[in-house]
Amino acid sequence: MEKLAGNTSSALNSAKSAKNDEFYTQMTDIEKEVCRYESQLKGKVILCNCDDPYESHFFKFFALRFKFSEYKKLIATCYSGSPIANTELSLFDHEPPEDKTTRAPHKIEVEEVDDYNGDTAVDLADVEYLLRNKKTS
Repeated sequence: MEKLAGNTSSALNSAKSAKNDEFYTQMTDIEKEVCRYESQLKGKVILCNCDDPYESHFFKFFALRFKFSEYKKLIATCYSGSPIANTELSLFDHEPPEDKTTRAPHKIEVEEVDDYNGDTAVDLADVEYLLRNKKTS
């Protein structure tokens, strides 16, 4: 992640040309906004339409807070042929490598996020374990 320093316009242009749209939506910004509605989201289904759920800051935010915030379900939709899909964690290990022009739809439904590795914290390692090993629909 490129840090904003000096010329903000240059940093934004670099992110735009790199097609790094997570540059624009930072976890801190998501937290500031979503925390205002925390009580209204309890027991609700959260839908994230994203390029790749594991790379999406929105998906990460909701997955990390899933248990604490008592969401009913987290649904992430994407196309497996996304230009940025599989650059952090492959969600499609069971599928053969594909042409990035093929845009097959993909959906993940999460109904639990627990401390799968037993380190007493729910973190991205637990989310990764969930995506790799548990049925997520």
